[in-house]
Amino acid sequence: MTKKQKKVLKRIIISAILTVIFSLIPSKGIVRLCIFLIPYFIIGYDILKKAFYGIRSRQIFDENFLMATATIGAIILALTSNGDYLEAIAVMLFYQIGELFQSCAVGKSRKSIAQLMDIRPDYANIEENGEIVRTSPETVTPGSIIIVNPGEKIPLDGIVEGGHSAVDTSALTGESLPENVFAGSEVLSGSINLSGVIKIKTTKNFGDSTVSKILDLVENASSLKSKSEAFISRFAKIYTPIVCFCALALIIFPPFLSFLITKNANFTTWLYRALTFLVVSCPCALVISIPLTFFASIGGMSRIGILVKGSNYIEALSKTDCAVFDKTGTLTSGTFKVRSIKSFSGTENELLHLAVCAEKASSHPIAESLKEAFGGAISKNVTDITEISGKGVEAKIDGKNVLVGNASLLEERNIKFTKNPDGETTVYVGEDGKFLGYITISDALKPTSKEAMLSLKKLGVSKTIMLTGDSALSASAVAKELELDDFFAKLLPQDKVFTLEKLIENKKKGTSVCFVGDGINDAPVLARADVGVAMGMKGSDSAIESADVILMDDDPLKLVSAIRFSKKCLTIVRENCIFAIGIKLLCLLFTALGNANMWLAIFADVGVMVIAVLNAMRALSFNFSLKK
Repeated sequence: MTKKQKKVLKRIIISAILTVIFSLIPSKGIVRLCIFLIPYFIIGYDILKKAFYGIRSRQIFDENFLMATATIGAIILALTSNGDYLEAIAVMLFYQIGELFQSCAVGKSRKSIAQLMDIRPDYANIEENGEIVRTSPETVTPGSIIIVNPGEKIPLDGIVEGGHSAVDTSALTGESLPENVFAGSEVLSGSINLSGVIKIKTTKNFGDSTVSKILDLVENASSLKSKSEAFISRFAKIYTPIVCFCALALIIFPPFLSFLITKNANFTTWLYRALTFLVVSCPCALVISIPLTFFASIGGMSRIGILVKGSNYIEALSKTDCAVFDKTGTLTSGTFKVRSIKSFSGTENELLHLAVCAEKASSHPIAESLKEAFGGAISKNVTDITEISGKGVEAKIDGKNVLVGNASLLEERNIKFTKNPDGETTVYVGEDGKFLGYITISDALKPTSKEAMLSLKKLGVSKTIMLTGDSALSASAVAKELELDDFFAKLLPQDKVFTLEKLIENKKKGTSVCFVGDGINDAPVLARADVGVAMGMKGSDSAIESADVILMDDDPLKLVSAIRFSKKCLTIVRENCIFAIGIKLLCLLFTALGNANMWLAIFADVGVMVIAVLNAMRALSFNFSLKK
């Protein structure tokens, strides 16, 4: 508990004890009023003060005004009748208990989000003149060498230059298993070095680093309100004055009609009903629980590596009916691997060896994949390597003229060859005008991509579509393997935006189109989508900036978790709305008919609020988001 919460708790306890004691003391009239005003002011002075300031600033109709009016009226009634001040004190007492409970619930949610603040690094170790000097991460420039010891937080994004270690990335991605890093590995700020000492060459300023962006996103996420939150705010502003005037009407019209008919106005009875009506009508349950649900959801999602930039995007995400994906880096790993080798002359290993010899000087990803697949040392004499832009390479290998490249290269040299029927990226090999065979290169699917597509269907997402700049044959192979509903290939960034706009135009009413991407070329389409989702680990800065939701570990399956989480959040919001409004309408009806007293009013106000807040706090748990 905070210092403020402890103070409120002490006031509640003192007021309750004094009320019980004074109830046992025989007293009447002004003396009884004076002694009961002591616990009343102890528990309610802040409510009365807020109500006074609200009236003075012309912001009259809020819960403080309702509580103050109802309790002061109850005290006046008690003074003129039986001298029972318990109801007035009980209203204030239970209202403060409800407020304390709500404050603790919000504190728990904030604490969950605040745990992310622990990932903010306090210092960076820089080597200067052979000595290790601690400095602020904000002062370290890109390209600097920093040293991270076991147990320390990695202060800036960078590439490991030396050493190897296990790194805990759970605070960033939600992944509990440590990641092994070594020279050449990319590391993210906010991760914790678990074992060995590592040297890191920084790649970004602190302000642009992963940890800074995460903290900024989470801290500002609550500023963007959902439609549900905005509706509740408008609802409370309209609803509160209406119920106040209804309570005033209960004081005026029924006594007036009663007087005309029976010559007995029963003013005290109707005043009591009107005061009870005011207590019942307080909209605390809705005003508190709805924003709390979204706030707790943002905190719960951030704990599993899903960052949402505002609660409005949670609502939009829950309505996803069409999920659109980029291919490379989103559904696929973005790294090329040799999938198969087809040799028409000699062995497959000999064909691969020949291709590696020709590509030995190239750093192209396809060339790197060939070298990785071969794995051995080159044993041929390679000379006169010539790169042919956009087509491949030509080289002299053991005195023979070898061509390694795409189909266009062999067609240009009039070499008859057999095309790869799979439609994947293909490296064709020719020697002295003769076709030797081809090597199939594929951008491997991420391990969870297929499971993610199937899970989206189970969640009710009716369409899964891929937009890619790759060839139709390559896109078709991926779409078929993932069982996508449709795909569009050979698209430039502007073509992706145009295609997405067509999908948005044709979407079902009340649904959202979600786009998931990672590259610079995806930034425009991420910004245009109803919900833009970016891959946060290897995604480009522009993609992350344009997106509304960020998946920190680049796992497509996390999109399923995000949608499931958002749907649960909206379910809780609907439950609270139906429950709170339903109970209050019933209690208001009973009160107006004289079938309810102030104790029922206390339940309708504080009891409903506590139940709604308890229900809202379920959104803080992330376990249900991962269930099938």
